[in-house]
Order: sequence, then structure tokens, then C-alpha cells
Amino acid sequence: MKKAITLSLLWLASQLAWAADAPAPDVSTLTGTVLEVKDVESYSYLRLKTKDGETWAAVERAALKPGAKVTIENATMMTNFESKSLKRSFPSIWFGNLAGAGGAASADAMAKAHGGMMSKPAAAVADVNVAKATGPDARTVAEIVSKRAELKDKAVTIRGKVVKYNAGIMGKNWVHLRDGSGKEADGSNDLLVTTADATQVGAVVVARGTVRTDKDFGAGYAYKVLVEDASLKP
Repeated sequence: MKKAITLSLLWLASQLAWAADAPAPDVSTLTGTVLEVKDVESYSYLRLKTKDGETWAAVERAALKPGAKVTIENATMMTNFESKSLKRSFPSIWFGNLAGAGGAASADAMAKAHGGMMSKPAAAVADVNVAKATGPDARTVAEIVSKRAELKDKAVTIRGKVVKYNAGIMGKNWVHLRDGSGKEADGSNDLLVTTADATQVGAVVVARGTVRTDKDFGAGYAYKVLVEDASLKP
């Protein structure tokens, strides 16, 4: 059963492409009322009304109708995903196991299903406000995201707060930086940086690396923009 769930989650990951942000590591139980259902092959996308407002979730396909009360276990939020099957983007979406559907994948299994690129904890990001780096190639996070075509293959310097950190994946450390610029809605507030240098969540660092665009690592993990092979300094 666990193997089947892992394979199913891997299939779901392959349908969710062009993530401007790597998967967020928040794992919890999500409860709400179904407002809308969109079924695709083996999965159901649910628009839910929760105590915190409306949100989308994806679960293994289930016979659900608007008005149903549901609980999603091992729910993990992913940001800035585009669903190939639905041909639409989700600024944020939760996925997990529908309670009572028979078995639930652990957080570790979900991480493996998504390429091992999930980590915890994440830093508090609501009030990030970091001064811009100095120098001729200094850019804010939002500038790099919005001007990615212009900056492609160019060196940039960014100062930001480490809000997520995944070490030792495909021979690199994966760092998400925010500096207070950009918007959550379009993903322009968060930038992925790959580096050989170690850091930790909550640290403020200056990263200097090369802008890459349309980078596809497989398993559904493709990025519109990131900064590769960066050096990190306090």
C-alpha cells in the first residue's frame, strides 16, 4: 500500500510543473468544505473553504461533491505550481491523503515522492525586510524574477534571508531567499539559489551566482528562474 501511494504521489508530482518555488515544507491536517471539484485521471483537485479562507488541494480521485466536509491528512503546501492536466497555475496548493480513504503516506514518503526536495523547518517569512546588496550586479529577488530574460546567464548578487534550506540534493545545497521584495501571489518574492556553501534557515546571506532560466531537473521540478553555483557570505 505504501509503495502504491508513493508511486501515485510521484505521478502527481510529474503533473505539476514549472514551479517558481521549490516545494514548501509545511505539513499538517487540512479541514474544510468542498466548494468546487475538478477531476483528472487519478486525482481530484478541490477548492476548499477553511477557517483560514479558500484554498486548493489535490488528493487521490474521490467521489466528492460541493458541500462535502473533508479532512486531508499529511497535507503539504506547494507554491507556484502549474498543473499540466488542468492547464492552470496555482499560487499555492495543498496535497495529501483524504482521511478515511485507506492509508496515508508519511511526510518522509511524500518527500521521496517529490524528489527528496522537501525540508523543514521554514523560517517565518511574513516580515522579511533585508537591505539590497551593493555593487554593479546587485539585484533584489523581485528584480531577478521579473527581469529573468534580461539577466539570463549573467552574474548577480542578492542579499536575502534564508527561508528554506535543503542540503546535499544532487550534489548541491538548495537555498530559498527572500528580501521583502515581490509578491506572494506571483512568486516574485522568493528565489531559489543552489550552492556548495552551507547555511541555515533564518540566516541573512549575500549570494553571488549566475541566473539560469527554464531549468528542468525532472520529476516535475522545473524552474522559471534560479541562481546557480552561488557563493554565500554573511
